[in-house]
Formats: sequence, C-alpha cells, structure tokens
Amino acid sequence: MRTDLWNYPEGTTTPLDIQGFKVRATDGEIGKIDEATYDVDSAFVVVDTGPWILGRKVLIPAGMIDRIDLDRREVEVRLAQDQVKNAPELDEVTDYRSDTYREQVGTYYSTYS
Repeated sequence: MRTDLWNYPEGTTTPLDIQGFKVRATDGEIGKIDEATYDVDSAFVVVDTGPWILGRKVLIPAGMIDRIDLDRREVEVRLAQDQVKNAPELDEVTDYRSDTYREQVGTYYSTYS
C-alpha cells in the first residue's frame, strides 16, 4: 500500500478542524466531512454523502485531497463523483480502522492517485 495515499498533501498543516466542511469532487459536490484523522501514513476523511448516495458514508484517504480552502470551508478531492460512489462500502458494521478494510480502500483509490 502506498503511504503517500494516506497523508495530506505536502504543505498542509495538520491537524485542521475540517469536520463539517463541504467536499467537492472534480465534477460537483459529494457531501460533508463527518470525521478527519491526522495519523502519519494513515490519515483519511469520512464523508457523509447525505442524499447524494442515499446517506452513505465513504472513506477517502487524505492523499486524494487536492486542496483545503479554510475560508470557504471546502475540501477538493482529485476524484470524480462516480469514483467516490463506487468506493468500497462503509456501513454501520464496517470497522473502517481495520487493516483489512484500509487495504481494500487503498487498493481501490491507488488506481486514481
């Protein structure tokens, strides 16, 4: 698994309070940040997609973030909406901190990094 996939973009000062920020894909808004982690080589955001994908949550590795706009309270990711929509499922029973799930997510997103 590539470690840079799990780190914020170079120059990002962490930790940031980005919970609640809007998340924008390359082709439109996809939801709001529900949770953000800042662990080195394992940082990610959990995005609540709201009604866009029937209230589903998705985990996006921090390395997929293109930029963070603190003034607009918005995070831009280097992904299209369909790429986020087709990400590995994150539901109430998924242990999204487990190595198995993170490996699955890392494999999926590494094709887009």
